[in-house]
Amino acid sequence: MAADKKVKGIIFFKTQMMEDLKSFYTDEVGCEIWMEQGGCVILKAGNMLFGFCQRDKADMDALITFFYDTKEEVDLKYEKFKKSALEKPAENLKYKIYHFFARDPEGRMIEFQHFLNPVKNI
Repeated sequence: MAADKKVKGIIFFKTQMMEDLKSFYTDEVGCEIWMEQGGCVILKAGNMLFGFCQRDKADMDALITFFYDTKEEVDLKYEKFKKSALEKPAENLKYKIYHFFARDPEGRMIEFQHFLNPVKNI
């Protein structure tokens, strides 16, 4: 069965640091604010929508991955996030990616990657 091209989606995370995350993801990562809904914000990065809602407890068991067309773009992100990076960018042959992991201000894991094999345009 073919995917329904009319369906769109948003992943939401609970946060205790709304303002810090809004600044981080817009100023540092390069996302834009797509919509604000009072206690929630939805961010846009290319074709990805993800949001944060202010709550008493934060969701920390997720991984937010941003992917880029070139390894050089990943390297530029590494230079920007070197202080919070868990390691230098490297190739992962199992998944055929070039990537590194870092943490956002709340401690949530984020990944910056490039697919080593051609991928379908989305």
